[in-house]
Amino acid sequence: MWATLAFTFGTLIVFIFLDRFVANDIQRRSDAWLSGEVEVLGDVAERTPNDALYNRVVGEVAELASREVPEKAASQQPENDSVFFIQTARDGALKLWVGAGDGESHLQAIRASQLAASRPVSIHVRGYSVPFRVASDSMGDGGRVYLGLSERDQRRVLLNLRIRFFVLWLSIVLLGFAIVFFTSRRTLSHVRNITEAASHIGESDLKLRVPTSSRNDEISQLGYTLNRMLDRIENGVNQLHTITDSLAHDLRSPLTAIRGKLETSLASHDADHAEPIVSAIEELDRLTDFLNKSLDVAEAKADALRLHPTDIDLDELLRSTIDLYEPSMNDRGIRLRLHSANPVHIVADEGLIHRMVANLFDNELKHVPSGCSVDIYLQEQEGEARLIVRDNGPGFDPEVREHLFTKAVKGRKSSGHGLGLAFVDAVVRAHAGTVAADNLASGGARILVSLPSAANQADRVHAVHAG
Repeated sequence: MWATLAFTFGTLIVFIFLDRFVANDIQRRSDAWLSGEVEVLGDVAERTPNDALYNRVVGEVAELASREVPEKAASQQPENDSVFFIQTARDGALKLWVGAGDGESHLQAIRASQLAASRPVSIHVRGYSVPFRVASDSMGDGGRVYLGLSERDQRRVLLNLRIRFFVLWLSIVLLGFAIVFFTSRRTLSHVRNITEAASHIGESDLKLRVPTSSRNDEISQLGYTLNRMLDRIENGVNQLHTITDSLAHDLRSPLTAIRGKLETSLASHDADHAEPIVSAIEELDRLTDFLNKSLDVAEAKADALRLHPTDIDLDELLRSTIDLYEPSMNDRGIRLRLHSANPVHIVADEGLIHRMVANLFDNELKHVPSGCSVDIYLQEQEGEARLIVRDNGPGFDPEVREHLFTKAVKGRKSSGHGLGLAFVDAVVRAHAGTVAADNLASGGARILVSLPSAANQADRVHAVHAG
């Protein structure tokens, strides 16, 4: 649209300039003809004897001059209706009139205009809608001659020219708009397809590539460049997976071996010596959990978390998780309630989503005091599955409220590693969702998790394949 507007105004300015140039040139030619003819008629009037044939001779010369009018329409009748000739005596009285109509009205218009002899001017005669261009010349006896030319023929020429200009201008603008529109639409459709495809790469599969075409233009080069970059990213992510798998294996193996030895030792000792061994096993479990979460958070921050998406009913998953955590919550004196009436389906990695929900429950179990309540809300709204965890506890500490989802950030009274909410954020980001947390004005804290619903996810996948 902007290109069309710029082209439209640019061509309009050119046509306005041409119109002014042609109009000035036509008037210059008419003025030159008037100035030349009025001198000739003045010379004829001076040289013709002032006798009975004077009016006839001068009148015929004036009528001959009227037939040489520039740009005069050939079919115009009568022939002298666009030209008039006036000769006045010394006292300004009308001496000779050649033309159509009454010469007095023309002479009055000339007198009112205070016509100068130096150059032609335009005058308006009563009864005529179009002005006359009039030139004058003085005679030796003190009289003057006037030659007037109607601007009707000039305006007709300019009107025809402007109509042709307008038709040509409109045709050029429409043609230019069509060319720019279809060219831009074709180009932007390729860019849109690349953008939509690129926005979904990595959400489920790094093997996806942006569409390319056989044309050797800038858009095709962009697609090839993006695909080469994605190849390098996929290789880098695969190397990251290899490194993290090796690291996890190298760390888990000795931890698993130590845990096995501790369990063996626990079975061979009496109850008096069992407590330190049980404590050591719990610390190893915490260390293993810390290791797993740290690796998952690191991979998620690098957009390299491995996903195995399946259809999940969040309502069913929450109910099963509540069955696991409700006894611990009751022991702490915390009331747990679920507000969900309908199944809410998402397409996600079931293991990661289950661990994310467990982290949310662990966070409530660790930080909500006894006697408080935790309410879980699940709803589907605007193509999103929204999970809200709300409590009436003390809320988040002010110093960590702005950095709740940052790794290793925790409150003063927290005994964890500061990875719970960071892991939640990592899982939600990996599934193209959002998470937010804040303190409620009435007291307590609220965590809102939004994930694309299964229906919305299917529409996006269909759009990518259609593109």
